[in-house]
Amino acid sequence: MSERPFLQTQRLELWKPQARDMHELVALTRHEETARFIGGPKAYAEDVTRFMRHAGSWMLFGYGSLMLRERGSSDILGTLAIFYSWRDLGKDMDGLPEAGWILRHDTAGKGYAHEAMSAIFNWFDEEHGLPLNCMIDSNNFASIKLAGKLGFKPMREAQLPDGARTQLFHREAKRKN
Repeated sequence: MSERPFLQTQRLELWKPQARDMHELVALTRHEETARFIGGPKAYAEDVTRFMRHAGSWMLFGYGSLMLRERGSSDILGTLAIFYSWRDLGKDMDGLPEAGWILRHDTAGKGYAHEAMSAIFNWFDEEHGLPLNCMIDSNNFASIKLAGKLGFKPMREAQLPDGARTQLFHREAKRKN
């Protein structure tokens, strides 16, 4: 990689998505263990569409997904994001920036999601200072705990179009400048 990362932490680098990242990220999100809290593995085309939607959020809104790597590595460990989303879940959710994180299953317990999302929130709060929402599978206790550490408060439960239940969370705006 010749370009510089968008954000860095002590252990991690966060890069804006590039076309070359698409197939590796799609393979990551199709792994059954990684995908179990995001509705399970999807059709390849659906994962490609998600990648492109999140990448396009940068152009339209000035924020979007970032690819996660350990410093100096080219292996994608996941994608973390603040992105524009519309899910037909109601006016308290739709049209607001949404935070999300999908990390490779074998990175669990290393603190990568907290470290990376904290860096993303610091940048987002400085640049945009907007409230955030997130939605988490009701059985994903680790992500629910992480959301609390990141300042999210429970909002309500919702039903997705496929019938799955999910928890919605909200984080107040934190403008830093």
